Amino acid sequence: NNLQKMRIIHVADIHIGVENYGRVDSKTGMSTRLQDFLETFDELVDYAIDNSVDLVVFSGDAYKSRDPSQTHQREFAKRIARLSSAQIATFLLVGNHDTPNIIGRATSLEIFKTLDVPQVTIGDTLRNYLIQTKSGPLQILAVPWVRRSALIASNAGKGLNPDQLNEAIQERLVRAIRSNVEALDPNTPAILSGHLSVGEATLASEQSMMIGRDYVLMKSDLALPELEYIALGHIHRHQVLADNPKIVYSGSIQRVDFGEEKDEKGFCVIEIDPALPRGNRSTAFSFQPVSARAFITISVDVPPMSPDPTETVLSEISKHDISGAVV
Repeated sequence: NNLQKMRIIHVADIHIGVENYGRVDSKTGMSTRLQDFLETFDELVDYAIDNSVDLVVFSGDAYKSRDPSQTHQREFAKRIARLSSAQIATFLLVGNHDTPNIIGRATSLEIFKTLDVPQVTIGDTLRNYLIQTKSGPLQILAVPWVRRSALIASNAGKGLNPDQLNEAIQERLVRAIRSNVEALDPNTPAILSGHLSVGEATLASEQSMMIGRDYVLMKSDLALPELEYIALGHIHRHQVLADNPKIVYSGSIQRVDFGEEKDEKGFCVIEIDPALPRGNRSTAFSFQPVSARAFITISVDVPPMSPDPTETVLSEISKHDISGAVV
């Protein structure tokens, strides 16, 4: 039994195209904030190549907008191509920012299907995918973002209010997850990659980037003993919600706004040993921080009768290290 251990990176919410607090760089013509997001993405790609990772599981939201510009698509594709040429498999789950509002339109990740990039799998359907990595096969149960519009368009959604729609989506998801888990091959390691909200998670401020209320699953809906790891995206704060199996939000890799000021940013690294019994194959887990741009809030009280309010403010600012930060 010469099964090799597998190293997997779990990342989500790269949100290429977030440009708030940025300015245009005269050299590149690109927003300085776009460069922030691409630089941390490069840190991940470098880490994957330097540590001969087998697979990068990307749990949704590649872009900020559902219609990313050609520049955004090109920069994302460049980095995926680097992984591909290093024999690293990539799994791209479709998130809410990758999903067009109109049924029938292509998702922003479909470019990879069209280009037929080797070793890239697009998770756009709730089903089991078999991924071949250089250390052997892995099953991924994909739970992409569910569009309410798809349910409204079907007979099942007729006449339901938003809360009832959410409930209908939740029930269908739980049933679909269970039946797909039952269909997994017990001899091949399996993980779940989902872009969704879990009721017990702590939110950062990215609710401002979400429209409307989300459908919500419970930890117990996901913590199935047949799975080795649950890789989640959608909530920007990194957190481990459960340990057996691990249910983890990797968080975003850059701060989007001041609601994420205190959140550490990075990605997760998981080790899986296929030789171990099912449900006990996950042997190591770590969070790998990236050098995301700092966001710093400085509060200054300027007394009404202050002779030099500017000086008061400047002296307070000088107590903080603000080099390269968004303040």
